[in-house]
Amino acid sequence: MSVSPPAWSKADLVPQKDEEQRLRELGYQPVLARRMGGFGNFAISFSVISILSGCMTLYGFGMGTGGPSVMLWGWAGVGLFVLCVGMALAEVTSAYPTSGALYYMADRLGGRKWGWYTGWLNLLGLLGAIAGIDYGAALFTGAFLNLQFGFDPTPGWTMVIFMCILLLHATLNLFGVRLVSVLNSISVWWHLAGVAVIVGALAIVPDSHQSPSFVFTEFVNETGWENPIYVAAIGLLLAQYTFSGYDASAHLSEETSNASVSAARGIVRAIWVSWIAGFVLLAGLTFAIQDYAGTRESATGVPPAQILIDALGTSGATALLLLVIVAQLFCGNAEVAAASRMVFAFSRDNALPGSALWQRVSSRTQTPVPAVWLSVVVACLLAVPSLYSTTAYGAVTAINVIGITPAYAIPIYLKLRAGNRFEHGPWTLGRWSKPIGWIAVIWVAVVTVLFCLPQSNPVTVDSMNYAVIALAIVLILATVWWYVARSAYSTPQAYGNAREQSEISEGIV
Repeated sequence: MSVSPPAWSKADLVPQKDEEQRLRELGYQPVLARRMGGFGNFAISFSVISILSGCMTLYGFGMGTGGPSVMLWGWAGVGLFVLCVGMALAEVTSAYPTSGALYYMADRLGGRKWGWYTGWLNLLGLLGAIAGIDYGAALFTGAFLNLQFGFDPTPGWTMVIFMCILLLHATLNLFGVRLVSVLNSISVWWHLAGVAVIVGALAIVPDSHQSPSFVFTEFVNETGWENPIYVAAIGLLLAQYTFSGYDASAHLSEETSNASVSAARGIVRAIWVSWIAGFVLLAGLTFAIQDYAGTRESATGVPPAQILIDALGTSGATALLLLVIVAQLFCGNAEVAAASRMVFAFSRDNALPGSALWQRVSSRTQTPVPAVWLSVVVACLLAVPSLYSTTAYGAVTAINVIGITPAYAIPIYLKLRAGNRFEHGPWTLGRWSKPIGWIAVIWVAVVTVLFCLPQSNPVTVDSMNYAVIALAIVLILATVWWYVARSAYSTPQAYGNAREQSEISEGIV
């Protein structure tokens, strides 16, 4: 008896259009170099998710907001819901494989204002991600230098390291998408091998480990809030922050061969591979904790570094920290690539101040050079408050989550509302499209509210969650700029596009 393949694997059976012609049908003249293959496209989203960046950087946050039980079970639950978001987004990406990605999808399916606000949210999230990733790499680099050379990682020196990392990533991105693709492909194996080495060392070397009961049931609340459900909900930030940035596959679609299929697959594969490997990493770290309180108050400023020191000694910890830092550098480099393509695409449609500059592409490398520099400069500015506030880094990571996560849901929601007007690409969920889509939209609505809430009690100037303020400022600026630039902003008319058929009024937003 023959068994039909799942709906989302049927893309293999559909003859593929020439991607350059498809891009022209969507209204854009190809100007970027299409030099990235399917693995490279998967690799950029996997590198941006970067379990060795997100899990390690926010591990200390997770230790106080629910502890081991929330970190482990939260990872499992959040990963499942994010996989639904990723599959639903992949389906829309298959229909609209452009660098603009989310905002272009929203524009086509809902109208100009939907596209406008989606674009600004997506841009906020991407730039916040660069700041969060590279500042986290700076923190780990400071911890490494402290172990190796006795270096004191003050906030000022951490900012200097952060700026050097941004400069490195800008420079690497200027060499073209082929180098970015090669680095991302290396990054995949570096991450997987890194998890295997770290977990293997933590499983074999220490004389003692925490019990399974501790790892999977211990609840720790250092937030000041009394309600355990609230604390557990806030603790989901570790997983949700890590599971972000997979829209990178969509943003690089104009530089990917067979993008209508490869970009969609890249999103989904990046999520499920990260889901499995991340759970293994978190379990390995938590089993190896020797002193919970001492780990949280580590002099290195990085709790996972203290876990490695206690379990493996200073020399072993130093070696593995270097492994993590390299993974974080891969992650930040991939995020700069994704963010710069978003800046390029948004400017191409005249949505940003100075769009004529940011949309320029190098004739030599076919890379949007000004967009790369703008991305790293804004990311640097977002991290400046970390000089003055110990809670600012948590705010930057929350900015990433509440900026980019709603942007994922908008095109999914508009696809659901468009119904039969939505023209599927070659990668489709088939009969599962609607249920998975609605699960994705509801999940995004829930986590967006969660991460606007205060993370510690009492709420003071230092402990306030400034992410909601950043979100409000961006929405206000987007609204003001809409009235300045609305006559210039426009995505090109696509042949037979859903927006022409849509009965949705622009006045809804």
